[in-house]
Formats: sequence, C-alpha cells, structure tokens
Amino acid sequence: MSRKGQSKIRAVKPDAVYQSVTVSKLINYAMRHGKKTASVKEVYNAIELLKKETKTDDVITTLEQALDNIKPKVEVRPRRIGGAVYQVPTPVRGNRQLSLAIRWLVTNARKLSNKGFHSFAEKLNSELVLALKNEGASVAKRAEVEKMADANKAFAHLRW
Repeated sequence: MSRKGQSKIRAVKPDAVYQSVTVSKLINYAMRHGKKTASVKEVYNAIELLKKETKTDDVITTLEQALDNIKPKVEVRPRRIGGAVYQVPTPVRGNRQLSLAIRWLVTNARKLSNKGFHSFAEKLNSELVLALKNEGASVAKRAEVEKMADANKAFAHLRW
C-alpha cells in the first residue's frame, strides 16, 4: 500500500464482443508491450477454441467456472511482531481473488513450451481446459497457496 493512502480501484469497461468485465480483465492482463489489439485477438481465439472444445453456447460461464477453480480462498500475509515475521493466513477479497486467478492463468499459459502449440491462444485454451477439470499449473498454484495458509493457521490469531 502506498504512503498516500489506499489506491483507487479503477472501473474496467466490459469487452466489445461478450460484454464481460472478466474477459476485459483477461485481455488487459494478457497484453504485452502495450499491444492491446494483439491481446484481444489472442484471447478471443482462446475463447473460441474453448467454445469448440467444451461444446457449450454460454462460454463466459465456462470461463468463469474455470477461474473459480483457480481462485484462492485464503493466503498468507507477512506480519511483523516483536522483530519476528509471521506468515498469517487471511481470507482473500473477491477482486483480489479474480486478479490472482487471471494472473496465474496467464503466467502459466506463457510458461507452457511451444511443443504442440502454435499460438498463445492455444496455450491459454489448454490452461483453461485443465482448470475446468481442476488440474493444471494454475490450480496447483492455488492448492500450494492454500496449503501454506493451512500450515500457518496457528498464527491466525495474529490477524489484524
């Protein structure tokens, strides 16, 4: 947090095709070097691939279901007490849950090797399909974060 107080949460406009704020946030996070048009194309291609693979008409609910499987419920935050730093488990707020889920999804999609994939859209689609099945690197990251919080629940009373 900055010293000048809490930062303002900016309102994100829904995307043009699906009228979804979630898709808009995914586009913004997948953007590299300010090239939003390229990001829009890749994310829409990934969503179309997801629609073909899952054979559903309402692909936005499928996308949100995949993101719900990635969203962490609790995380650890460092808390300094008397010279010692404790990892204190705290519940994760809704907007942070979504931003962490999108961040982990895009990061793990980028980490996939290029073997068998021709574009970022295919990698993102692959990670989304794995998240729908509760598998993949993004779901493993969520499990790791929640496992860390569970291991440190002895310090839960230090929450402020």
